[in-house]
Amino acid sequence: MWVRNTLNSAKSDAGQRCGPRRSSRSVAVDEVRSKVGSPQGTIVREKLTGEQAEQRKPGRPAGRAGLLAFYYRASRDLGEVLAAAPADTPAWTWSPDQSVGFIRRRQAREALIHRVDAELAARGRTRMDPHLSADGVDEVLRIMYGGDVPDWGTFTPGSDTALRLQATDTKDVWLVTVGRFTGTDPSDQVSYDQPRIQVTSGPAARAAAAVRGNAADLDCWLWRRPSLRPIDRSGDPGLLSRFDSIIAPGIT
Repeated sequence: MWVRNTLNSAKSDAGQRCGPRRSSRSVAVDEVRSKVGSPQGTIVREKLTGEQAEQRKPGRPAGRAGLLAFYYRASRDLGEVLAAAPADTPAWTWSPDQSVGFIRRRQAREALIHRVDAELAARGRTRMDPHLSADGVDEVLRIMYGGDVPDWGTFTPGSDTALRLQATDTKDVWLVTVGRFTGTDPSDQVSYDQPRIQVTSGPAARAAAAVRGNAADLDCWLWRRPSLRPIDRSGDPGLLSRFDSIIAPGIT
């Protein structure tokens, strides 16, 4: 969860855009503003830290036409920079993974979820790529709610059983262990004692509960966005409830 806390401190609450209903135009403008504010292209091109990129970030145009023009320039620049740099190129990120490959993945994932937000506002959902969606499930489970345990922390499993998540269309499987993460970060002396998960891929012989759906529906469900089809849940209700409580706050 400490990784998700790091992300939350750096981003506004995207999930709120799926709360009280607003016009599709206002939601679309919010999404454009979110992407225009992204400094990743500058970070990669000029080898800056996040703080340095924020200090050099240009102001946003006030009008809708100017905002869209700025968005198209920023998006084109980001795409060109990420396409030109090898995936293992060092680059600052909020994650322990300090590489261009991480930024590519994160930008693709964020664009997809914010596209869903805009489509929900416009009441016009379109197909989500199954493999990109499956990668989204993997990112949420392994990074947003899981991730490697830092050397100053400890993960304690809650039991010797696990939850099995399966994407029925791509056949991807994740085995999720629910437990607690404890420790004190020496960089800022913040202490953690909170629920957390750890993930492995592959078949789950010890799974006490299962969650099944196609990759796009699982991706939306984990991001607390509406899925198009029901998610199939079975097995130990206590384990399912503990997992639900971890993902309930959503990713902000």
